[in-house]
Amino acid sequence: MSDAIASPAAAAQADYEKHPEALQAPDVDDIPIDALPKSRWERSWPVIACGAGLFSDGYLNGIIGSVNTMLSDIYPETYNNSTASQNVTSIAFVGTVLGQLIFGVTSDYWSRKWSLFIATCILIVFGALCAGSYGAGDSQVGLFDALTAYRFFLGIGLGGEYPAGSVAAAESTGELKSGHRNRWFIFFTDFMIDAGYVVSAIVATIVVVATSERHLRAAWRICLGIGVIPPLSLLYLRYKLNEPEEFNRERMHKYPYWLILKFYWKRLLVVSAIWFIYDFSSFSFGIFSSKWLAIIIGDSAPLWQSFAWSILTYTFYLPGSFAGAFLSDIFGPKQTLAWGVFLQGVVGFIMVGAYKQLATPEYVAAFVVVFGIFSALGELGPGDNIGLVASKSCATAIRGQYYGIAAAMGKIGAFVGTYVLPIAQKNAPNPTRAGQDPFIISSALCIFTAVLCWVFVPNIGQDTIALEDLRFREYLEANGFDTTTMGTRTAQQQVSESASE
Repeated sequence: MSDAIASPAAAAQADYEKHPEALQAPDVDDIPIDALPKSRWERSWPVIACGAGLFSDGYLNGIIGSVNTMLSDIYPETYNNSTASQNVTSIAFVGTVLGQLIFGVTSDYWSRKWSLFIATCILIVFGALCAGSYGAGDSQVGLFDALTAYRFFLGIGLGGEYPAGSVAAAESTGELKSGHRNRWFIFFTDFMIDAGYVVSAIVATIVVVATSERHLRAAWRICLGIGVIPPLSLLYLRYKLNEPEEFNRERMHKYPYWLILKFYWKRLLVVSAIWFIYDFSSFSFGIFSSKWLAIIIGDSAPLWQSFAWSILTYTFYLPGSFAGAFLSDIFGPKQTLAWGVFLQGVVGFIMVGAYKQLATPEYVAAFVVVFGIFSALGELGPGDNIGLVASKSCATAIRGQYYGIAAAMGKIGAFVGTYVLPIAQKNAPNPTRAGQDPFIISSALCIFTAVLCWVFVPNIGQDTIALEDLRFREYLEANGFDTTTMGTRTAQQQVSESASE
């Protein structure tokens, strides 16, 4: 809200705090979210507690690649020559999509706090089961089946981090200082995912060096077991959370879905399409990294060296995500997303044109630099801002379901990309085209995504959540919906009412 709107209510609150005996307590719902009497820490820690759990998404999705490599070395016949390898690595996608949809509903209908708390418990329980593979017995097939089942349920917990955790983090940023809200959302969502990937590569490298390749059976279990630590460290903070104040004020008890669909279907379709395309194309980014890794370390390098170079691959994401957090506050999520993904597409086409020269030992250093720029731009644009756009382009009352659907479409896009882009490589007429074709597809989709964003995504400012809630209420009232049924009496309201009696 603007200062002109915020200042009278804030002044009323200040006067009441100075002279409570002479004044009636102002209605808490009339006080702007960022003017509520809270300390800086009280405003900040809910954003951290809600968003930081996405570190687990990055870590668990990053570490499974290393674990898959270890299992392939341990069981070269049974693991590689069956569907086990594919199932273990990809089944979490299915669970994540299901979790995003389920927790999207529960976070709106029931509670942001308790939906997030349950998702955290699922991550802890099934993360521990993955590491121990309990119930697998001595059978290798039983081991793979157990890992597949536990990874599926682990994915459900990861899915809950999006519509419960990220949504609550976005709503909590409304209590922070205007001009800084987007960066704090990004620091504890996308930046956490990227940091999780980097840490997963560091952990895999250290564990394999410590155990040596003779003890990979212990190494992969340790790597998965460490994944339990991040959600466990957040469990108490999430237990102590209160519901975001914006959610308390705007939640619905009855959902007029026909009105909601008429109001938001176009916007949801666009946001979901952007997330789908971005995650679909992002799979091809690993194709180039695999190529330059093969050039640098060759086929005979020890396992730990391969994991160590993956640290560099993932580290490219961090500067892009960090810079994008500040640019999102300066230029807005829409412009940062659109220009970031557009420039990524341009760099992608440059890499396609120079692929024949770049993919050689002589130019491997240039290859690494250009690939790093390409990866950083992906995080600076859509990586940082698609979650912001999804969380701030709809009303609070339906944000969990809206965000959950958009995020689920992103995961489906990634899943589809893992199958479609390798087909493009396989059907290429020569090795050079096998490297170029997936990036031609991905770069073209980047440009298309930029156009979608410029044309159809609304401008998103610091106060968009509050203004969007107002716009949604006005629409509902114009269509005969009783908006007085919205909201929940908060503890602050009860204190104010008691003080006025």
